[in-house]
Amino acid sequence: MKFNSSTLLLPLATGFKSDLGRSYTVSDDVVDAKLCGNEKAKSLSGYLSVKGSEFDSKSDKELFYWMFESQEAPAEAPFVVWLTGGPGCSSTLALLSENGPCSVNKDGTGTLPNPNSWNAKANVLWLDQPAGVGFSYGSQNDKDQEMIAEDAYYFLQTFFEAHPEYSKNELFLFGESYGGHYAPAISHRIMQGNTEGKEGTQNLNLAGLGVGNGLTSPEIQYAYYPQMAYNNSHNIQTVDEKTYESMLAAVPKCQGMIKKCNEDDNQCSRAYTYCNQALTSPYYKSGLNPYDIRKECGDNPLCYDFTNVETWLTTQSTLDALHVTSASAKWQSCNTQINKQFKNDWMKRFDPFVKDLLEGGVRVMIYAGDVDFICNSLGNKAWTLGFDWSGKEAFNGAGDKDWNSGAGTIRQSGGLTFLEVSEAGHMVPSDQPVVALSMLNDFLANTLAA
Repeated sequence: MKFNSSTLLLPLATGFKSDLGRSYTVSDDVVDAKLCGNEKAKSLSGYLSVKGSEFDSKSDKELFYWMFESQEAPAEAPFVVWLTGGPGCSSTLALLSENGPCSVNKDGTGTLPNPNSWNAKANVLWLDQPAGVGFSYGSQNDKDQEMIAEDAYYFLQTFFEAHPEYSKNELFLFGESYGGHYAPAISHRIMQGNTEGKEGTQNLNLAGLGVGNGLTSPEIQYAYYPQMAYNNSHNIQTVDEKTYESMLAAVPKCQGMIKKCNEDDNQCSRAYTYCNQALTSPYYKSGLNPYDIRKECGDNPLCYDFTNVETWLTTQSTLDALHVTSASAKWQSCNTQINKQFKNDWMKRFDPFVKDLLEGGVRVMIYAGDVDFICNSLGNKAWTLGFDWSGKEAFNGAGDKDWNSGAGTIRQSGGLTFLEVSEAGHMVPSDQPVVALSMLNDFLANTLAA
């Protein structure tokens, strides 16, 4: 594969050093508007360069991002950062298959405009992280949220220094799937940084957190796998009664192990192994799609075929247009090795971070499609009702209301929203694009209501 050195980017901002001794630089350039569906809004792509200290020299990495300005008033529009989960899956994949300005045609030779792109009224940046994910490369030693949050916090510091035209806009973090770990952790790090006011850093205008079909509070969420497998709202029995009863019987032990994991890191691997064998493996054996209980998985390991996306993203003209200049940046939809590295992080709970964000005035929206199994709406709703915060009583008493003329149900109080989207799976923007865009725009404008 040929890489064109003439597209090498120049550093735009340097000098940031994290508490862990890492230094940060961003480099990007404008992307040809014709690349992504003849998109009219300005687009940038580039890299965050992370250099480790003399004691951390093996942490050097390059994190790829692709950002699109809002189609309306970008100078005032909210700034959204999108994080795909996995862990190990590319946010660029979401851009091209869920909520970006374009999708890839069937044979992977070009793109088509997406009329429901999330940059309709927002500046949106898709970040491939950690290293080894998508076009990001370098040291692949990330394994927990401390590393993830630190790099993302200083990425935003550096990016907004390089692009001050967006620095005062309201900032929103969105995470999908394992992004239920990423987005709360990064948002919490931003809030911490704003409170500390470290010399040289700027206050980031954090306004909201969004998590879609996320894994945020495993101790509560894992308890709802039996019900989702056997007594879901669509009356699809994905396992037989005996298997269902076996799954139910495993819940107390699983929850106990997850609790111990959150008290002692040495217990996390055991919790990961037992809980997934007892509560998710029975579903996988059914052959159904874990991201949509209505569908068969098929032969593809991800249950979806992204061959066209991979073809387009590995075409030389695409690489040149996106300023991908290193042979190390070999795009793939998901990296299974990265996924394995987060085994001890998997069962960690992040609802305490959500509590701190809410208490600090940050709006939070937890949304979930109702036919997803793996991060299902039952478990997501349960943890929003179960975690402790000052608005718990009012939120629990608010009740569910119809939303968007039957598109789902909503519960709101005190800055917290839980939204179940009907007839949608794990990837709500892909399954219900019109509804998802309406949800986003209303949340950003703080007008989301029944």
